Amino acid sequence: MKTVRSPKELKPYSDSWRLKKLRVAFVPTMGALHDGHISLIKLALEHADKCVVSIFVNPTQFAPHEDFDAYPRTPEQDLEKLKQAGANLVYMPTEAAIYPGGTQSRVSTGPAAEGLESDFRPHFFGGIVNVVARLFDHVRPDLAVFGEKDFQQLMVIKDMVEAEHLPIEIIGAPIIRDEYGLALSSRNAYLSAPELEIARTLNRVLKEADSTKSAETALLEAGFDKVDYVAERWGRRLAAVWIGKTRLIDNRPYP
Repeated sequence: MKTVRSPKELKPYSDSWRLKKLRVAFVPTMGALHDGHISLIKLALEHADKCVVSIFVNPTQFAPHEDFDAYPRTPEQDLEKLKQAGANLVYMPTEAAIYPGGTQSRVSTGPAAEGLESDFRPHFFGGIVNVVARLFDHVRPDLAVFGEKDFQQLMVIKDMVEAEHLPIEIIGAPIIRDEYGLALSSRNAYLSAPELEIARTLNRVLKEADSTKSAETALLEAGFDKVDYVAERWGRRLAAVWIGKTRLIDNRPYP
């Protein structure tokens, strides 16, 4: 497994694979890897000959009050996990490599970005599509894998790829959960033991509630401090909730 930090270092690998007509998959991450991320890599390798994984904590998708500086960074552990998972190349660019001319937007979000997360994090998807577009330019993959846990993000990326006419297949990977049904997330590390118990009720409530309104009520009764939304879109029931200072999202097929 190789590690590169700039487009210049990445290009020879990409060029070589293209000459050999190898199919290249890409899995973008912000690090702090867990089994959910590893499942994306394994799925990518089922569809491609080579897998590139990026680790880049993207500043443009964090608002000033959000947790950019506090976001967990575990590069040594991440690299070991990626090696074990079978990744072929790890791209760990600097901020200057991603944004050499500044962070101004190059692409726009489509209709999938409207509402839900955007109502509470209006900066978020603009930051996502712009960093992903830049990463796609650098990696030049045939396909990219995104987790269904961030379901709206998955749909936003599909919008962007279609609008920009990019020859990249986007694959959604199933949500990986712990034995209690909690979706794996890097932010789960912020939860205390009592908060973790509350968090593990989220998926069950989304499954069992008769309506979005009753789901909101049940979540507050279960101990969540705040419900940003419970909504139904794309054949999914989606939610964003708070436990203390930690915000969690989840979704499941509906009905």
